[in-house]
Amino acid sequence: MHIKKGDTVKILAGDDKGKTGKVVRAFPSDDKVLVEGVNMTKKHERAKKQGGKGQVVERAMPIYACKVKKIM
Repeated sequence: MHIKKGDTVKILAGDDKGKTGKVVRAFPSDDKVLVEGVNMTKKHERAKKQGGKGQVVERAMPIYACKVKKIM
């Protein structure tokens, strides 16, 4: 895989096309990378305590490495 943790990349395809960000984590076995602030989805989290409230959290999800380009 041509991209490593800490690299700055530009998104080439998808809803976030044209955005840039820093690689937080790489998944070489899946050929995916996690870029901060890109490919955000909403996840519903269960309540931590009984009687507490759950919440909706926005998280960055991995994107295929072939859809990003390393920039200097």
